[in-house]
Amino acid sequence: MSKFVSFIKNNKAISWVLGFQLFRLILLPFMGLMPQDAYYYLYGQNLSLSYFDHPGMIGYLLRIFSEIFGQSIFVVKLTDFVITSLTILSFYKLASYFLSKQKLQRALILIASTICVSILSFNSTPDVPLLLFWTLSLICLYKAIFEQQKWYWIFAGLAMGFAFNSKYTALLLQIGLLGFLVFSNQYRKLLLSPWLWFSIIISVGVTFPVWYWNYQNEFASFAFQSSERTSSISEFKISPNYFFGAIGHQLFLLLPVLFLLFITFTFKYIKRALAKFKLPQSKTLFLFAFFVPTFVGFFSLTPIYWVKLNWMMPSYITGIIIAAMFITKKQLKIQLIFSIVFHVLFALQILFYLVPIKSDDTWVGWKELAEETKILQQKYPNTFIFSNDNYKTSACLNFFIDDKVFAQNIIGLPALHFDYLGDNLSKLKGKNALFIDSDKRFKNKDKLGEVNPLLKTYFKNVTELAPIIIKINNKEVRKFWVFYGTDYQPKK
Repeated sequence: MSKFVSFIKNNKAISWVLGFQLFRLILLPFMGLMPQDAYYYLYGQNLSLSYFDHPGMIGYLLRIFSEIFGQSIFVVKLTDFVITSLTILSFYKLASYFLSKQKLQRALILIASTICVSILSFNSTPDVPLLLFWTLSLICLYKAIFEQQKWYWIFAGLAMGFAFNSKYTALLLQIGLLGFLVFSNQYRKLLLSPWLWFSIIISVGVTFPVWYWNYQNEFASFAFQSSERTSSISEFKISPNYFFGAIGHQLFLLLPVLFLLFITFTFKYIKRALAKFKLPQSKTLFLFAFFVPTFVGFFSLTPIYWVKLNWMMPSYITGIIIAAMFITKKQLKIQLIFSIVFHVLFALQILFYLVPIKSDDTWVGWKELAEETKILQQKYPNTFIFSNDNYKTSACLNFFIDDKVFAQNIIGLPALHFDYLGDNLSKLKGKNALFIDSDKRFKNKDKLGEVNPLLKTYFKNVTELAPIIIKINNKEVRKFWVFYGTDYQPKK
C-alpha cells in the first residue's frame, strides 16, 4: 500500500486522473436517469443485430452490466463510467507511443479534465463505446504500421469493426488509415500489403450484423442517418447560429485552453501544408489522419449545418496528443482552473438542481413522473400509456414502469426504434389510453386547453386531465400534460 501511495505522489498526472474519476464516481449515485440512458437501455432489453438510429454496442453493454448487477439507474451510469475509464487507460497507452514522459502526463491530465469525459461517464450514448474502440483501433494500427507487428492488423480490424458497431462515425477510421498511407512517403508501400486489406476486410466482416439488419429492414437505419442530413447540407443556407453554436459546444466540451490549442495547431499545420507543401513527420501525420476528418471535416460543415456537439469527439483522442506537444505548464494550469470551476458548478447542479433545464434532456423528474403515471393508471384501469416526443418520455417510463409504454407510432407518426419492436398495435384496438406530453417550457400549471388533432383521429373521445407537476427540492420544475383517450382505433 505504501508503494502505491508513493507511486501516486511521484506521478502527479495519475493523481489528477484519479481525483477527477473519484469525483465522477461519487456523483454517480446522485445522477438521475437521462432519456438517452433509458432509450439505449431499451436497446439492450430488446436484443437485435442492430437498431434503427444506431448500431447496438451501447445497448449490449448496458444489457451485460444489468444482467450482472441488476436494473438500476446507478448500474446504467456505472456502465458508462467503467467504459470511459477504460478509454482513458487506452488513451494513456496510445499517447505513450508519441510523447515524452512529461508531455504524456500533460496529455493524461488534459483528457481526464475535459467536460467531454464527464458527459461520457454519466450519459449512455453510442459515443461511450465508440471512443473506447476508436482508441483501441489506433493502438493496434500503430503497432501494425510503426512496429511491423503483422498480427495487430487483425486486432485493428476487429477494433475498427466494433467501433462501427458502436456508431457509424467509425467509418472515418478506415478513411483516416488510407489517408495516412496515401500521404506518407515512408509508409505508402503498405497500400499494397495484403495485411492492410485483410484488416479492412475483417473490420467489414465484424460489421455484418449491422448490414444484415439494414438489409432485412430496407436499409432503414442508413437511410435515416444519411437522407435527412444530406438534404439539409444540399440546401446550402449559411447560418451563423450553427457556426457559433458549434464553437460554444466545443468550448464547453474541451474547455477554452484545449479548444484554442486545437484551432492553433490545426491552422499551423494546414498553413504549412498549403504554403510550403510540407507535411508533418510520420507519427504526427498519423495523429492528424484521425483528427482532420472528424474535427476539421465536421467543423467545415458548421456554417451550413447543425453539427451535434458529440460528432467531433473521436478527434479528441489524437487531437489531445498533438495538443500535449505544445501546451505549456501555465496553459495547463489555466485549463485545470477552468475544469475545476466547471466541475464544481456541475456537481452543484446535480445535487441541488439550481438552474431549471427547459428541455426533456434532463436527469430530473422521470422517476417521479412514472410514480404519478402509475397512480393515474389505478384511477383509469386497463389503459395503455404512450407519448409523442420521438423516444424520451416513452423510454423513461418504460424503464420505471413494468407495463409496456408506447411511443408516437400509436398515432401514426415515425417513432425511431419503437417502430421495430414488433408491437402489434391492432391488439390495442378498443382500449383506452393515457397520453403523456411534456411541457418543456413550463410557464404555468394550467391545462393545455386544446387536443392534438391526431388524438381525435385515433380515439373516439379525448379528455384533458389535470397536468402532472413534478417537484424537486420543493420547487416545481417540470410539467406534463395528460390526456385520456377512449376506444383506440389503429389505422393498420
